[in-house]
Amino acid sequence: MQAAVTGTLVLVGAGLMLIAAIGVVRMPDLFTRMQATTKAATLGAGLVILGTAVNFATFSVTTRAVAAIAFVLLTAPIAAHLLGRAAYFLGVPLWEGSVRDELRDRYDWETHILDSEVRPEGALPPDHPRA
Repeated sequence: MQAAVTGTLVLVGAGLMLIAAIGVVRMPDLFTRMQATTKAATLGAGLVILGTAVNFATFSVTTRAVAAIAFVLLTAPIAAHLLGRAAYFLGVPLWEGSVRDELRDRYDWETHILDSEVRPEGALPPDHPRA
């Protein structure tokens, strides 16, 4: 039974990582590639690590596996967010089929201030240095 659970976890995890790799090749721009790979690869790596914990079934290996899964779950989305934000601010183009750009009217390219409120074109927030 333990071998079947281990094998299933590792195979499903490897399949999800394969889907993430296919997402890198198939998606049209950096931002959709990052979305596909972050979600699938994070879950895939977690399942492979969980399969390792089930296979060895000792306290020390299970503790390390849980810590590794927690680390991956906490750091991968944050790293993808920071990379995506840096790419956007550096001007990496969106896919031409993108419907809308949510940040376009909220980011001041001169001061690098990102505003969470939608303002009319050219309007500055009240606490802006140039207001």
